[in-house]
Amino acid sequence: MPKKIRELKQLLRKEGFKEVPGKGSHTNWVHPLYPGKITVSGKNGSDAKRYQENDVLSAIREVEEKRS
Repeated sequence: MPKKIRELKQLLRKEGFKEVPGKGSHTNWVHPLYPGKITVSGKNGSDAKRYQENDVLSAIREVEEKRS
């Protein structure tokens, strides 16, 4: 079962990413240890697409690796 957009946002917040507003339903997420940004699009109650989940989990993994 896919995660909801709100769950992806919670994961990013928990890891220390900061939200930067985008256009419409897009939000950009930045972190000092992550180069670039992650863009999450969709309403909070919508199902996340597989690529969105993969992008978020990959970014979190990269930040965790840089911390250790």
